[in-house]
Amino acid sequence: MLLLMLSYLGGVLTIFSPCVLPVIPFVFARADQPFRRAGLPILLGMALTFAGVATLAAVGGSWVVAANQYGRIAALVLMALLGLTLLLPALAERVMRPLVRLGGQLQQQAEHQGSVKGALLLGVAIGFLWAPCAGPILGLVLAGAALNGPNAHTALLLLAFAAGAGTSLAGALFAGSRLFRLMKRGLGAEEWIRRGLGVAVLAGVTAIALGLDTQYLAKISYASTARTEQALINTLSARATPPVVPAPNAGVMPVAGTLKLADEGPAPALTGATRWLNSPPLSLAGLRGKVVLVDFWTYSCINCLRTLPYLKSWWDRYQGQGLVIIGVHAPEFAFERDEGNVRKAIRDLGIPYPVAMDNDFSIWNAYHNQYWPAHYLIDAQGRVRDHTFGEGDYAHTEAAIRQLLAEAHSKVSGPMARALPLPAQGVMAAGGGDVHVSPETYIGSERAEYFASPERFRPDRVALYSTPPAPALNQWGLAGRWKVGGESATLARPQGAIVYRFRGRDLHLVLGNPPGTPVRFRVTLDGAAPGADHGADVGADGSGTVDGNRLYQLVRQQAGARERTFQIEFLDAGVQAFAFTFG
Repeated sequence: MLLLMLSYLGGVLTIFSPCVLPVIPFVFARADQPFRRAGLPILLGMALTFAGVATLAAVGGSWVVAANQYGRIAALVLMALLGLTLLLPALAERVMRPLVRLGGQLQQQAEHQGSVKGALLLGVAIGFLWAPCAGPILGLVLAGAALNGPNAHTALLLLAFAAGAGTSLAGALFAGSRLFRLMKRGLGAEEWIRRGLGVAVLAGVTAIALGLDTQYLAKISYASTARTEQALINTLSARATPPVVPAPNAGVMPVAGTLKLADEGPAPALTGATRWLNSPPLSLAGLRGKVVLVDFWTYSCINCLRTLPYLKSWWDRYQGQGLVIIGVHAPEFAFERDEGNVRKAIRDLGIPYPVAMDNDFSIWNAYHNQYWPAHYLIDAQGRVRDHTFGEGDYAHTEAAIRQLLAEAHSKVSGPMARALPLPAQGVMAAGGGDVHVSPETYIGSERAEYFASPERFRPDRVALYSTPPAPALNQWGLAGRWKVGGESATLARPQGAIVYRFRGRDLHLVLGNPPGTPVRFRVTLDGAAPGADHGADVGADGSGTVDGNRLYQLVRQQAGARERTFQIEFLDAGVQAFAFTFG
């Protein structure tokens, strides 16, 4: 909402620019004519110009950025140029000169046309003549579209900008010369606003180029906002559904056709995704006749990762028989909003089916979802027929898939899977089955529990912490100089550590590193190298490297779940620690 308001105000402020003043007399010349035949066509014509140019720029810029990393650099150069045009009016005039020339030609033609047609053409001309002043502010919105892709949010920003410009132009039509004199008095203030915005843009470009945006973006937890909203919904509706987390060995596969699948109503639309990966955008209307499994997941969630072997197995087995799997990636941590991170995770995890990036939680909220992972089965008529929350119960889900395929196509070929759990390696392997494991533990100050260092958190400040002398089960602590934010803790100097007294077969930790800077670490269990109990991301000697923002498997005990004291020491600064999970 704040960005929409700023975009609207940016459109309003463009009328106070010096280069707009020559345009206003042409507007005043029609101020005495009926608004419906003169004023309204002018506003519509200007809106058409903005819409056409903005659409071409957003779609074209988005394609350039999507092509490769050089496109991102090109977008940053564009933003830097726009910042310079805000600081240097002469440069802005030179860059926008071709649009001004075109606008002047259209303006001459408008004077020779009839009333309504001429007014419409005059509005189109004003749209081009407005460009030297609107360009820098409007260009910032378009550069954002180039970096993030044209989407509904970008369209709303462009609409808000055009509405602001139209509001100021309509004011000029109704207020006449009185507004013209006010505009002249406001020129000095407008120039300072433009210059300040130019400095801010150049500072932002510098921060992005240095990778500082991704480093500090992780302080913002978008999922926590969604969680708060969902908690409010649950309080008002009292309809929260508890998660279903059966044991990984869920038993013998039920016989297809014996399940009683309820009709839970029409499936919500799959609209609002910020990006589609592995596929062009999909819609339920376009998938009518198919059985659709919607999987809400995020790539640093261990429970989500352990469901992937089953999802990939169902995709391989039933894709040719009418099943479509759609992974809806709803981020828990800020780094999971980054398209490059998600693309890499999809590639590393071998996910073959379509994935919708739901950064704004549009699809999540449409389904009133609360859990990672969550599976919704939609029949060939577009109605939700089954759902499961959490990992497990794979036998039931496959039986439901087969039953819905049989309803749609009469016959399902191939045997049912009976060997559960499926073979998998590393983080995708099934959990140990022990229900008495340590709970998920967040390290950021907003959701931290069981913190046992003698010192209290000093949020968003670098502080010295020391290891708890004898942590009890499920207690943890920091050692060294850390900056604890709401979502994560960042090591300010080398040789920092985290200690955790845990119970479980597996220990995982979500970690991140500064862009392009690996962070070395060393793991110990009860003070010694883990040996055979090392995880997939650790050597037997306990050594490892944080080389990206993801979940790391640090411990897998060969003898099953046991109570141990875990310590990870980071040899380099800059690492970010987000959350522990166990299995």
